[in-house]
Formats: sequence, structure tokens, C-alpha cells
Amino acid sequence: MELCESLLLLLTVCISTLALISAWSRTARRRQLPPGPAPLPVLGNLLELKAHDILKSFKKLRDQYGPVFTVHLGPRQVVVLYGYEAVKEALVDHAEEFSGRGHLATVDDFVQGFGIAFANGERWRQLRRFTLGTLRNFGMGKRSIEERIQEEAHFLVEEFRKTNGSAFDPTFFLSRSVSNVICSIVFGRRFDYQDKDFLTLLAKINENFVGMSAASGQLYEMFSWIMKFLPGSHQQLFRNLKDICDFVAERVKVNAASLDHNDPRDFIDCFLIQMEKESQNPSSEFHLKTMVMTVLNLFIAGTETVSSTLRWGFLILMKYPEVQAKVFQEIDDVIGKNRVPAVENRALMPYTEAVIHEIQRFSDVIPMNLPHALTKTMQFRGYTLPKGTNIFPLLTSVLRDPGSFSDPEKFNPGHFLDKDGHFKKNEAFMPFSTGKRICAGAGLARMELFIFLTSLLQNFTLRSPVDPKDLDLTPPVRGFANIPPTYQLCALPH
Repeated sequence: MELCESLLLLLTVCISTLALISAWSRTARRRQLPPGPAPLPVLGNLLELKAHDILKSFKKLRDQYGPVFTVHLGPRQVVVLYGYEAVKEALVDHAEEFSGRGHLATVDDFVQGFGIAFANGERWRQLRRFTLGTLRNFGMGKRSIEERIQEEAHFLVEEFRKTNGSAFDPTFFLSRSVSNVICSIVFGRRFDYQDKDFLTLLAKINENFVGMSAASGQLYEMFSWIMKFLPGSHQQLFRNLKDICDFVAERVKVNAASLDHNDPRDFIDCFLIQMEKESQNPSSEFHLKTMVMTVLNLFIAGTETVSSTLRWGFLILMKYPEVQAKVFQEIDDVIGKNRVPAVENRALMPYTEAVIHEIQRFSDVIPMNLPHALTKTMQFRGYTLPKGTNIFPLLTSVLRDPGSFSDPEKFNPGHFLDKDGHFKKNEAFMPFSTGKRICAGAGLARMELFIFLTSLLQNFTLRSPVDPKDLDLTPPVRGFANIPPTYQLCALPH
């Protein structure tokens, strides 16, 4: 009996000691990390982070703990970078160390690190090098990417013209046109605007951006380990991803069956050829899984981000008709009424360029950025950040940094104009992120925004059915993305 009691006492002491050591170890690790609110077991900082407005929660924590702080999304530990100086120091000055891709729970289980946007290490380096090179060289000797955008802008103008000045919701007008640009590059074809399957896919992409940004999506980021097994609206995100992925996989099969090695038609053909070239290379990352996921990344990102920015842009231009009028005047002076807008015109149109930059800054379409991760343990601002630490470099905190923009909460093209009306760059303009993980499609997106916007304003005045003063520029959903409000516009021919 005494022996049993002694063994029980010894066991209790051992368990207590291990618990104390574990608690001390966690506390010691936290001391080396940036400051932040103490987490609750399992729940993390749920009490400090409001899922319906996570960005506002981060701003409050910045006010309390400074521009670099630690939060716990449930049991998951994340270091948040807030403001231009902190983000620039990390992503530019320490670009290599911060070049890893962190966890995004709403897509991680599905993509499994295979697409260009979510890959790491050598896989990411191979895919990025190939993707950038293919996008840069695509269309040489055939139609350039610029010509593809101009063609699609023409179709969009004609769709607007068919409305005969009546009010309509531009959401899917814009997403069809923007998506067709990336479709022509990756699939080698555009889709008819009335194609029901195409429209269904666009609706699923839009639904996922909304769902990832809603409270349920933010809660999933904190508690994916349990929510993935529970019913709810978040499960639709994964069904949508599967449907979009199935569409991509089917297009790959079509290409593979009709591949001409001497005449690649699109990105998929180029990838298939590269797969064959490296079929004997054991360290090659060019295989079916990485191709499907990379095309999926390009298709989704190339559809929703630019179309959302244009939706924001048209709403803003209706809110501020005097800005729209000045852009039209510059288009009329430089391009005229009959010439097709071209990228080369941008250099002669400083006001239009400033307006497009300000639309991107103000709309702040991807405020959270995609999460980064440390590729090695390092010292950063006096703190020890272990290898693999997830990093949130908040783009919204850069695009609305009061030290970089004079009146960041207001729409003002003057943020990108000097006193003589010339366009001026601003290092805090990072809508595509910055550093080694800057968006691979940034150049394509810039061309699209310029050509689509100038083509439409060359032909129409955009007017709201309601008084411009009553137009609300507050996003109805704000989280992973800033979702534009739903609105109606009237396209009145000049």
C-alpha cells in the first residue's frame, strides 16, 4: 500500500514537473517572439480577434503592441507586420528569409503546396521561374498578350453598349472579360459570354473570395483542425475548389490529346512540353499535380483580383464624376475617339495613371496579403523568429500608411501626382505585395487595368442611378479580400 502511494506521489511530481517545464518553455519562446496578447489554451486570441472584422482587430493590437506583434489564431502562432516600414524591412531588406509561403487553411488541404502561389522551396523556385518566363515570352511571333486584352476590351465595350444606357450590375460583365484574358493564355481560348458552364465557374470563384473573407472563413483559419469535420458554409468553399479544379484538369486532358510540340498554343502546352523534357530528371517539379494547381492558381487569381479592382474603380468614378471627367479628357487628348488604347499611351497619361494607382491603393483588394513563412531562423527587430514562423505582412497597413500617404482614408489621385501634375511613384504602393513573392501576374494585371478602364471611358460616361453622394464605398465583407459593394451603373455613350 505504501509502495503504491509512493509511486502515485512520484508520478504526480513527474507530471507536474513536465507541465511546469512545458509551460516555462512556451513562455520562454514567447519572450523571444514579438509581444502580443496572452493566448488562451486552444482558443488562442479569439477574444481579441473579431472574426467579422479581423483587420480592425489587428489595427487595435498594433496600437497596443507596435508594428510587429504576435497573435494566436486558435493554437496557430502568427507574427503580424503592420505598416510600410515593417513590411518593407521584412519583404525587401530580408527578402530571402521571408520568402516562404505560410499556411492559408481555406486552401491548404486542397492545393497541398503544389501550385505556384502555395509552393515552397525548390518546387516554388522552379515553378516561378517557368511561369514568369512563359508569361513574358508568350505570344512572341503570334498575338501578344496586349492584343488579347485589347480584343477582350472590345467585346466588353460591345456588351456595355447593348445595355442602351439602362442600369445594370457590372459584376459578371467584368469577371467574364478579365477571366477570358487569362483563359486565352492558359487554355488557349476565350469563352462566350453566355456560356453557362463558364458563368457557373465565375460565380464559384466569386463565392469563394466572399466566403474566405466572411466571419466563417476567418474562423476556419483559426480552427480548421476541427471545422473541417463540421458542416457549414465553409464546406462549400472546398466543393467550389473541386469543381474549378475538375474544369482545369479536363482542359489539360484536351490539350494533351492534341499537343503539337512545335506549336504550343498556351501555358498548358508549354507546361506539358516542359514535363516531357524533364521526365528523366528525378528532382523535377514538372508533373501533372503541379501543373493543374499552378493553372488553378493563375485562373482564380487572374479572374477575381483584377475584376474586383475594376468594380471598385467604376464605383469610385461614379462617386467622383469630376475625376472621371478628367480621365476622359486625357483619353480624348492622347488617344482620341477612334484609336485602340495601348500600353504605350500610359507614359503620356499621368492623371489616368495616378487614378488607376489610387483605385488600387484605395480598394485594397487583398488587404491581408497571402501569408509568408520564415525560411530560416533569424533576428528581426531584436526578436528571434524561428524557421517556419508564419508571417502576416498586412498590405492594407502599407497602402493606408499615414506616413506614406497624406490622407490615406480618402480617395485622392494626388497621392501619385507631383505639384506639376506629373506622375510620381510611391514605394508604399504594394497592391501586388513585394519582394520575392510579388504577384507573378502583376505586369499582366497592370496592362488589363489600363486597357479595360480607358477603353470603357473612351466610349461611355459611367453614371449611377442614385445620387453620387449616396454611393457607399464601405466594403460589405472585409477579411482575406475587400469585397466591392453590389451596385448598378448606367453606361451612357459619349
